Amino acid sequence: MTILRLIRYKNLLLIAFMQLIFRYGFLKLQNIDLALTNWQFGLLVLATVLIAASGYIINDILDQETDTINRPDTVLIGKKFSEDFAFNLYIVINISALLIGYYLSNVINKPTFLAAFIIPVVLLYLYATSFKKIAIIGNLIVAMVLGMSVMMIGFFDILPATDEYNKGEMLTLAFILLDYAIFAVIVNFIREVVKDVEDIDGDYNQGRKTLPILIGKDRTLKIISILSATSTITLVVYVNENLMNSKLYFATIYCLLFVISPMLFVTVKSWTAKSSKEFRLLSSVLKMVIFFGILSALVITLNIKYNVKG
Repeated sequence: MTILRLIRYKNLLLIAFMQLIFRYGFLKLQNIDLALTNWQFGLLVLATVLIAASGYIINDILDQETDTINRPDTVLIGKKFSEDFAFNLYIVINISALLIGYYLSNVINKPTFLAAFIIPVVLLYLYATSFKKIAIIGNLIVAMVLGMSVMMIGFFDILPATDEYNKGEMLTLAFILLDYAIFAVIVNFIREVVKDVEDIDGDYNQGRKTLPILIGKDRTLKIISILSATSTITLVVYVNENLMNSKLYFATIYCLLFVISPMLFVTVKSWTAKSSKEFRLLSSVLKMVIFFGILSALVITLNIKYNVKG
């Protein structure tokens, strides 16, 4: 159980859930041919999860002093696991993920797509070693890696199955995935900035230049509120144009209750939040927004299929 805590198994389950929803709750219900078999898609999910797990491990290895200040109860390396064990596990997990990526890239006859696995591995390593010390850039890298896990489905399941006859339909589906990827990047970026506010003491002691350290907690929280408000308005427009106008009332209500309302809460609460407890609440709400936002792909698909009016 301790090793599951090391690799942040709850976050890994969210990533796996996200990919499974997009394939079986969205793409598979579109009556189209996809490039990967079920077990090959399972390998894609496994590889994605392994890459994320390796990112958590290398981050913990290089972040021991900061975590001792920010989250002493969660520190495992040096207490439950030796640094050598953790680093060896990091290497094994990455090699396993890249081997799966090599296989899948050749299955779809696009060996250069191995880069889709190499890039997040490199980005997560650079984040842990360098970029997390730099305001905005580190937050953006983590957010982009989550978005890439959505687009992996497009690269390996949609693109290889696209031909001149189904090109229009497949491009439409790919752009829908891109919309969700952008959504995941934006919400996760906001969440990463919230976490920087929570971790300001440990980051300051390590000489990091995160946004709260550079401009202060209060200004950062106001930026979070503005970003959240902008995202909320964008979501309202998107839902109105794509769901409400299409008379998908059930999906519209779902998005209003489980995606837009929590974002509105973050907008208001981040303007006044002061304590670590409040920052953790904001982080949890944003994670919930990602979860329910991804689940909306299934809700919308079923609303279209069964013409549910709410």
